[in-house]
Amino acid sequence: MTAKPNPEKLLALGMSFWNAKTLLSAVELGVFDALAGGPADLSALTANLGLHERSARDFFDALVAMKVLERDADGRYANTPETALFLVRGRPGYVGGLLEMANARLYESWGHLSQALKTGRRQSENQDETDFFAALYADPNRLRGFLAAMSGVSAGAAQAIAEKFPWRDYKTFVDVGAAQGMVPVTIARAHPHLSGAGFDLPQVGPIFEEFVAANGLADRLRFHPGDFFNDALPKTDVIVMGHILHDWDLEQKRMLLKKAYDALPEGGALVVYEAMIDDDRRENAFGLLMSLNMLIETDGGFDFTGADCQGWMKDAGFSSTRVEPLNGPDSMAVAVK
Repeated sequence: MTAKPNPEKLLALGMSFWNAKTLLSAVELGVFDALAGGPADLSALTANLGLHERSARDFFDALVAMKVLERDADGRYANTPETALFLVRGRPGYVGGLLEMANARLYESWGHLSQALKTGRRQSENQDETDFFAALYADPNRLRGFLAAMSGVSAGAAQAIAEKFPWRDYKTFVDVGAAQGMVPVTIARAHPHLSGAGFDLPQVGPIFEEFVAANGLADRLRFHPGDFFNDALPKTDVIVMGHILHDWDLEQKRMLLKKAYDALPEGGALVVYEAMIDDDRRENAFGLLMSLNMLIETDGGFDFTGADCQGWMKDAGFSSTRVEPLNGPDSMAVAVK
């Protein structure tokens, strides 16, 4: 018999912002950092975080019910294996930078999605700025937070690219829009024969170099300052563009792909990774929601399918293309010149 429709899924989706904001506040308040050294009881954890006793127990127990904290028989709270690895600041696997940005900026901006859908105009907190990225990069604190967020969103994809792409066939690479340097560091650590560079606006340089040095790779990774709209891309064997193309409109996407083609030698490769929408546009909800995020955040950006990207790559002159899944919602489109 066919089950009767019920509203549970709809209500859960509609109220899912409760779960999101509870997790985002936990990251902001340092819950997972406070438990990095071991379990703590309700009283100690409440005092450590400076929370009011009225709500603390419900807050921590909600995190237990959401499976991001554990609680033992003695009532002591502890990180789960996942939150211990990925949500404790300062640890190599920390991905909370993206969640910090979501809490500080995106959560409020997404409250204006209906307006964005009606107007086609971005709704971020600096919506009146003529250049979103220029305003972002002009503020050192916001820039550092944004670059950390990009590391968080790229960490899993970086590991998969390091494993799946045939790096043995190449000697050099450049990550265009390198941000803090998560992708170059991950690739270089996995393949000692490679030397590489991060290409980004000059303001990023000190942050990139600090991150690379902290990972002991300053001898093989360097920073190349530039503006990919106004400057040619560095010559290299492989160019990586991660979460870059979706920021821009179609004409700008095509221009960046052509610049990559021009910078590569014959046999060189371009790797574009994004939360690519499935070709049938039915399954990768994250990719589709990311495209709505581009509506809210940018003037013309949008996400795209693997087939879309391959078509643009061939139009730019690349002779062969393929799409491979990475992990989570990300895939990479690879084009060879």
